[in-house]
Amino acid sequence: MPILDVDYIGPVADNVRRALARRIADAAGVVLGSPARGTWVRMRFVSADEYAENEGAEPGVWPVFVHVLGAEPPEGEALATEARRLTEAIAAACARPAENVHLVYAPPGGGRVAFGGRLRS
Repeated sequence: MPILDVDYIGPVADNVRRALARRIADAAGVVLGSPARGTWVRMRFVSADEYAENEGAEPGVWPVFVHVLGAEPPEGEALATEARRLTEAIAAACARPAENVHLVYAPPGGGRVAFGGRLRS
């Protein structure tokens, strides 16, 4: 069930943009142990004009924000390990440094997310 909403900030080369959602989905699926068609990714490309940091950003450094929704995310050290592995996988898919990839884990989706009208546990 993992659903990843990805905001890719700043300029993006055509060779990176092409099939980026698929590359992220495949990489995340491996990290999260998802079966085929079990990890969903929605991409948004945000132009440099639509992003800001207080006191200005370092030139040429652009983040990737990823909101992660899972049925039952791990806790403690298992979550820390998953976050590190998922960050590295997404960074590689995006051709961005891992320190520029930021994950936000949503509360567990089990029992509150429905696909096609069927509530997932």
